[in-house]
Amino acid sequence: MGLRVPLSFSLASLKRFIPIAIVTFGLTFILHFFAATPAVSKPHPKIVLISLDGATPPLLDRYFATGVLDKREGLGLLQSQGLVATQNQTITPSLTAPAHIAIGTGSTAARNNINANSFHLVVSPFKQNISGFAAPIGGYSVGIDGPLDDHTQTAESLWIALRNNGKKVVAATFPGADGLDIKIPGLTDSPIVQPASDRTVDYTVPFGAFGGVGARGFSFTAADFSDAPSEIIQQLTTAGRSSFSPVKVTTLETIPASGSGSLTGGGGSYNLQAIAIDTSNDKAVNYDTLVVFDTSQGIQPRSSQPPATGSAYLKASDRTSSLFYFEGSTNKVGTSFYVTQLAPDLSQVRLARYSANYIPRNQAVLADVDDANNNVGFWVPQPDFRIPERISPGFDDFPDLELEAIYQDQVRTFVDYQTRIALRAIAQNPDADLVLTYIEQPDGSGHQFLITDPRQATDFRDPNSIANNQDREKIERYQKYLRSAYRAANTAVQQIIEAVGTNKRGRPNSNIIVVSDHGFAPFHTAVSLNNYLSSLGFDNTKVRAITSGPAVNIYINLQGREPDGTVSKAEYVTLQQQLVNALAKFTDTNPNYTAGSKSVAIFDKIYARPIPNDPSDRNFGLDTSEFIGQDSGDVFAIMRLGYNFDGTQTPVVQRLGDSASETPLLSVPNFYGAHGYDPELPEMSAIFYAAGPDIGTGTIKRVRNIDIAPTILRILGVQPAPTVEGDPVNLGRA
Repeated sequence: MGLRVPLSFSLASLKRFIPIAIVTFGLTFILHFFAATPAVSKPHPKIVLISLDGATPPLLDRYFATGVLDKREGLGLLQSQGLVATQNQTITPSLTAPAHIAIGTGSTAARNNINANSFHLVVSPFKQNISGFAAPIGGYSVGIDGPLDDHTQTAESLWIALRNNGKKVVAATFPGADGLDIKIPGLTDSPIVQPASDRTVDYTVPFGAFGGVGARGFSFTAADFSDAPSEIIQQLTTAGRSSFSPVKVTTLETIPASGSGSLTGGGGSYNLQAIAIDTSNDKAVNYDTLVVFDTSQGIQPRSSQPPATGSAYLKASDRTSSLFYFEGSTNKVGTSFYVTQLAPDLSQVRLARYSANYIPRNQAVLADVDDANNNVGFWVPQPDFRIPERISPGFDDFPDLELEAIYQDQVRTFVDYQTRIALRAIAQNPDADLVLTYIEQPDGSGHQFLITDPRQATDFRDPNSIANNQDREKIERYQKYLRSAYRAANTAVQQIIEAVGTNKRGRPNSNIIVVSDHGFAPFHTAVSLNNYLSSLGFDNTKVRAITSGPAVNIYINLQGREPDGTVSKAEYVTLQQQLVNALAKFTDTNPNYTAGSKSVAIFDKIYARPIPNDPSDRNFGLDTSEFIGQDSGDVFAIMRLGYNFDGTQTPVVQRLGDSASETPLLSVPNFYGAHGYDPELPEMSAIFYAAGPDIGTGTIKRVRNIDIAPTILRILGVQPAPTVEGDPVNLGRA
């Protein structure tokens, strides 16, 4: 039936109808247009690689199965939308620096030359160490006259190939990307053996550094406080705060402008004081807040413009730390304060100042460092084992629960900070081809809280607190803290997923790959290798052991290799064999720790540097093998599970059942979890989760950390360097 127009439809009516019809038609057209046109998604990186330090498959499986972690978020979302590996085999040794460089290069430690968290470059003076996080990746050439910078490295970071092929790379606190020029420590005229350009990407924020002032605890009573002068009260009022009880003040400390105990890089002296105020308005003396300030600045309101913070305001009931920036510090140094006890009458006050930290202001990446400082803030204090282990001064009188609360606060705030650094990097570089980011947890909590073995002393000051004497309540608390660390890490992953976005099915818009560097295992015994070698008569001017976790590099001071070498080639051969024999015969015979065996060999793996048949070979002392790299020890060894070189206390606490000794070889450690063991052990397995547009779904039986770099290169269509040892992972999607 056709449309019938009433005869009374006048010209005026038509004039009114035409605009309405046009508008209606226009709106209909626009709605149909947008309905038929897919929304344009915001730019997002092609690949985001996240490393969760020390995350293990068994714990993640348990936490997902028991509801500790939400299967719909973070790693759970990646698992449901992508791939997960049952095992991710790390490298030898399974330590943080070597494993991360393996991830970043696709090569083993013997090839990438980062063989431990701390080791010795064989062309440096014999007593010199270098950090594995600031050592030349892929080694360097050794000429007749010493080290040479001729770029013949045996491994290279994947970002070099990517950037050479026009790809954009971002690194947010990822090991190896720091903008440093690497030199040989101890050599006055050392060449640059790895230039900053090899350690710099398009946006580079290095991992933070110690700011020169370690953590400290403060304990006060009411007698330590006095009435605040009118000047301080006026400053408090100007800052917008008030107190319903008389304002009290006490002195904390003076940080000198230079010398021992000063801030790295300088910036002046800081005279820190704290006032106690009462914000409760309950007509009773009820001090509930501390305010920490530098007297040269006076009491300031909180600042919302990083890196400035203003004064630190600490309400005891909040149970969270307050950041404090050292105004005028050259390196943009900051710290945090945390109040663990604040009696309403000030009869008991306990306050912690965390260590001072900053982002290294390396010249090649200074603009990116300033961007992080000015938009995220200074490098906040990371979880500090020296506090719960009572190594830092002032914490002896703090109860265990308060020290544990401090550590938990540091876990929360540091993971949040690292996540915000990553989110800033992504926001500034949404078109990046690759974003590399690193989250320190749950590694720190694994070290502190992994009590699962009856041979572990739950009170590290009491060797009797093993087996049936373990503190079950403490073990339960520690398990809770470990769960919290995994939650924090998983939240970081979820926030990054949200930053890149997901499609309507929930799959991330970016290819997100999450790995860890190693697994974890409990240990019960700290080992003093230096005491052991000394007991056998080894001369420490000729033989030197550098330990990292349960791994050790033992160097021989070889003439013609070390600049100050004293050992001849003939003596070198003898000493090397003596060291191998000594490690092989080192056993534990204490029945409290040998799990029913008469004795247990302490070392699991022992490797010796190859020796040429011809003593005149110019490579004598430099030959390599599958497990011995250029700067590995002349003997490299790994202990068995349960033993660790770290954790020896001062004074030493001997184990239950060991003979009394002035120089014990074995003792009770002051923490509980370790890694660095044989990577083929299931306990050392890392994790692998991946989801995104180029990634399929399902379960992979086994991948290796050296496979991550070639996998990324394949996704981005870039040929890997010939030094890459790993293979691309089959992601299940063409």
